[in-house]
Amino acid sequence: MRKTGFFSKFYAGLILFFLYAPLLVMVLFSFNSSNSIAQFRGFSLYWYQEIADNPAARAALANTLILALLAAVISVILGTAAALGIDRTRRKWAQALLLNITNVPLMNPEIVTGISMMLLFVFGARLLRIADPLGFGSLLVAHVTFCLPYVILSVLPKLRQTDPHLAEAAQDLGATPLRAFFMVVLPAISTGVFSAFLMAFTISLDDFVVSNFTNGPGFQTLPLYIYSMTKKRVKPDMYALSSLVFLAIFVLLLISNAVQAHNEKRQKKKV
Repeated sequence: MRKTGFFSKFYAGLILFFLYAPLLVMVLFSFNSSNSIAQFRGFSLYWYQEIADNPAARAALANTLILALLAAVISVILGTAAALGIDRTRRKWAQALLLNITNVPLMNPEIVTGISMMLLFVFGARLLRIADPLGFGSLLVAHVTFCLPYVILSVLPKLRQTDPHLAEAAQDLGATPLRAFFMVVLPAISTGVFSAFLMAFTISLDDFVVSNFTNGPGFQTLPLYIYSMTKKRVKPDMYALSSLVFLAIFVLLLISNAVQAHNEKRQKKKV
């Protein structure tokens, strides 16, 4: 077994320090007893209480959770169906073309995606004579759109690892194609679907750029609310709010890793 050298450990520790030091400082100052953003004067839950008593912050958090949940569910349904269609495409060139088209939104800058989707919604509203083109509906469509490629790329590898003859055998035994999918294929790719759901939920939860362009005047998400707070004097209540978002994403990451580890152990036992 090769031993890890001192410089390798130091380099890895340095990278981890630069990655997590800003987050740790933010969490630390969210417990600051004063409103100073430069001096820590003692532990207190005052700023968390301030956020809890703030109706605008609670509304933004509720809007964000509802939007992220709906976007994750819809994108997982559409993305799983799209991944199934790509996997069953017989012609290699067509499959490669579909995968390249799927990868384009991942490489596209978010600001370009946000501006283009805003123009699309405004143009479509003009054609349909809709007075308010931007709002919760446009925001949901935008979030589903940029979550779809991540779902497809998470589900597709699991589909390729699944024996395609299992569904055919289920249909030979009398199951309909839809029943064969839910009884055979879906349990086999459940880990990929669950990972895709968590990824879509997390991406939708903290999106700002696309939401800033496709959001209407009557709806505000948590990232947009935090950005509006930075235009004024920054107080530790914003640190408390950001720490809660970080904690939620961290818990989702732990759940995802635990589910994947459990499934890997189960597969090893079967082997």
